Amino acid sequence: MRSIDRRGLLGVLASLSLAGCLGYFADDREEITDPGDIEIIYHDLVRSDIGTDDERVAVVGVVEHVGDRDLRYIEIRATFFDAEGEELDRVIQTVRGDVGEGNRWSFEVEYPRFGEAAAAVESYDLEPVTGV
Repeated sequence: MRSIDRRGLLGVLASLSLAGCLGYFADDREEITDPGDIEIIYHDLVRSDIGTDDERVAVVGVVEHVGDRDLRYIEIRATFFDAEGEELDRVIQTVRGDVGEGNRWSFEVEYPRFGEAAAAVESYDLEPVTGV
């Protein structure tokens, strides 16, 4: 496989959509909203330094605020899996910037290991989480 220019890819493919579903209260009773307020409109697994000890893997994507509630934060939770579907790790990335209605942001969730461990990543799941 060859390395992909992430920024260019995000711009070209930002029209795809995927939405999640979750709602609960955090331990401090802060309301975590239904991620229906957020759509992940593009995502892909990208690799760099393939076949080396420095190989890295990350999920890049674009998220859009499509709801009418004011959000305090947006997180993208990525779960990484190997070829057999075994969970390798979970990583949470906070989306930065103004999270007002109609805004879009790019995100990158990097797998925390390098080299052979990163090469073992075959798939992932994403879960958006928001707070009001």
